[in-house]
Amino acid sequence: MGTDWKDPSCFHTSAELTDFIEKVGFLPLFDNEISGFSVENHTDPTRWWSDSPETDPWNWRTVIAREGRIAYGKFFGKKAGFISKKWFPYFANMRRDGYDFDALWDDGKASLKQKKIMDLFEGDTRLFSYEIKEKAGFGKGGEKGFEGTLTDLQMHAYLCMRDFKKRVNKKGIEYGWDVAIYTKPEQIFGYKHVTKAYKESPEESRERIVKQIKKCYPDAEDAVIRKIIK
Repeated sequence: MGTDWKDPSCFHTSAELTDFIEKVGFLPLFDNEISGFSVENHTDPTRWWSDSPETDPWNWRTVIAREGRIAYGKFFGKKAGFISKKWFPYFANMRRDGYDFDALWDDGKASLKQKKIMDLFEGDTRLFSYEIKEKAGFGKGGEKGFEGTLTDLQMHAYLCMRDFKKRVNKKGIEYGWDVAIYTKPEQIFGYKHVTKAYKESPEESRERIVKQIKKCYPDAEDAVIRKIIK
């Protein structure tokens, strides 16, 4: 599934990965049914989860999300991946069906759970996942299905992951695993850019994305492409 470190096609740095994503437009993190269409396919499997910021692809997602040139989130079949600034408007239009979240709620097409989360993101808001869970009323004795709701909002291009950081205890000492920090893609790319494809139909945006995948991965079957980007 991966590529040997010495292979010329193997990515060795986050910068190489960034350049590739901007070239192809979007890329899932892990192996899938389209050969070569993932970060995993282009990296050395022995480097994953090695805790080396320079060579560990798992750490690269933090670097790329933090830079703000590319969006990172659960965008592909409820699994993680990257979408470039250029291509994000087409994903947003396809997934949102031309709706900003407020309009989606007004038309009765969003759940109360989704609204409780999205109401937290006003202005340039960035929140840890555990902060979202607490503030939106999920958890013990509250709403259920937090992870699923958060994933659905990413799949519909309303939220993405902006950074990863550890928690800090009362003494100011970091502890535990890195935790995702979320924001709206509009806070990364700007509202005008994110929504600029609203002028075309969601199906037109979908066809643009399908054609781009076929251009980069000619052997990919239409049914498989649609399954991954649905």
